[in-house]
Order: sequence, then C-alpha cells, then structure tokens
Amino acid sequence: MNRFSFHQGPRSRALILSVAALLLSLSATAPTLAETPNWRPSASERLVKLPGTYIKKAIDQDFQESPLATALGDVGTRIGNKTQTLEDLRSAAERADGEARNELQQQFLAEKQGYIKLMGERQDLRRKQIKTKVHLYEALLRKLERRGEGTSQAMEALAKNQEAAKQRFSDSVATVDMKLFNSSTATESKYGKEYAKNMAAIENLVTAIDAHPMNVQPEFDGQPLSKQDYLRQLIAEGESDLAILNQEENILGYMAKLVALDAMALSEGLADDALALGDDGDELSSPASAVDFFITRN
Repeated sequence: MNRFSFHQGPRSRALILSVAALLLSLSATAPTLAETPNWRPSASERLVKLPGTYIKKAIDQDFQESPLATALGDVGTRIGNKTQTLEDLRSAAERADGEARNELQQQFLAEKQGYIKLMGERQDLRRKQIKTKVHLYEALLRKLERRGEGTSQAMEALAKNQEAAKQRFSDSVATVDMKLFNSSTATESKYGKEYAKNMAAIENLVTAIDAHPMNVQPEFDGQPLSKQDYLRQLIAEGESDLAILNQEENILGYMAKLVALDAMALSEGLADDALALGDDGDELSSPASAVDFFITRN
C-alpha cells in the first residue's frame, strides 16, 4: 500500500490553494532555534599541560559529551529520515497520475522545504561548535604565549599553510544527493531561465569550494610542530571551516529559490488546467523529469 495518502477526488482549486499556501510558507523567514544546545569547554590547566597532539583529542572528547553534540546527532538522523522521505515521494510521484500526481508533487515540494530548513538548523549547530572550538584554541594559545611556552619551530611553514584545512564535505550541504531536487515543472515553464540560473550558481559554488586551497591538507616537511604552532594550525582550520559554512549557506539559499520556482510553476500549471478543463482535475501533461540538473559528488 502506498505510504503517502491523498484525497481521492480533490478539486484542482483546492490543489491551487494548497500550492499557494506552500509559496507563502517558502517566503516566510525560517525561525531561529529557541534554545540552542550549548557546549562550554574551558581553557583549564589540565588542557594547557597536555602534549599538543592530545589537546585536540581531549577537546573532541569533551564535545562528544555535550548537549550540542547530541543535538547535531539528532538533526543528522532527521536529515537522513527526510532524505528517505524525499526519495520515496519522488518515486511515488513518478508512478502516479492526474490529481494524485499533483498532490504528491506538492508534498514533494513541502518536504524539500523541510529538508532545507533541517540543513540550515545543522549549519547553525555546526557554526556554534566551530566558533566555540576556535575560541577555546585561542584562549589556550594566549596562556602559552604569556608563559613563553611552546616556542615556534615552524612559523614560516605554518604561515604559508594557515589557510589550509581539511575538507568537511561529509558533514556539509554539498554532499546532498542533488537528484532529489530534480524537477521538470519549473524547467519547462516560464520560470525555467531563472531556475537554470540558480542551478548554475549552485554548481559554481560547489566547484569553488571543492577547488579551494583550504581543502588541501597542510604539510610541514616532517618538521615537528610546537604546541603553539599546532594550536595556530587548529585555529586556521576552524576559521576555514567557517568560511566553507558561509559558502554552503549561499547554496542553501539557491536551493530554496529552486523550490520556490518549482512551486510557482506547479501553481501556474494547475491554474491553466483549471481554466481549460474546469474543476475535473485532469493530470498535468509534464511527467517528472529524470534529468539530473544538480551536482552529485562521487
């Protein structure tokens, strides 16, 4: 039995009103998190005295025991569930006909909107995690500098590589299976040009992030890093991660525009059907496209 339910005989007018409501919700500003979970590590003497390589491990372990880590895990689970829902809805819409298809398309758009909101929520949590970690590293570095400990042995090499950072695509919006945002509705309508423009912007942003030198792991020719140098490297990586999050925020914005264009195109198509066919609710002529307009990373 189909897991997605819909009215057996809804009028086209009802569907148009539903899509209009979706458009209004798309234009609304996403609410901020009322009570963002916290992580409050401190630059304790215990941390300062640890060897450099153990500092990060201790901080990461402290984070894993925090409410912020729990919240990130929870939103990750919800994103996974939402992704499965999108896949199921897309498959169901491709098999459906007439008004059933129209309503499934509407549900698909609403679920994509929910997906984007979840990704935005995860970005907020990730940003808080990274900023907290960077502030902690900076506090530890200040303590070491005041004491004159951990004198730099590789400052020149570090300066040349401080913009380098590990790529975080496994935790970012850029790993989204962009096939889930496929649509023929907008691309075959008067909104197609704007749709293609937004899609090109996403492709350019993903390419720019992928090619950015901050995604190259820094190398120091086997030279041992002092504790201060190691902290500076971690700070630079955190700042680079924040820069990536800013670009990913732009990607989410373009994805939201694509969903809005889909909704407008669907609403326009339903209105045209209503004018031509009355309220009998004949199916839209355009089937869901299988063309991949979005980037899929290996």
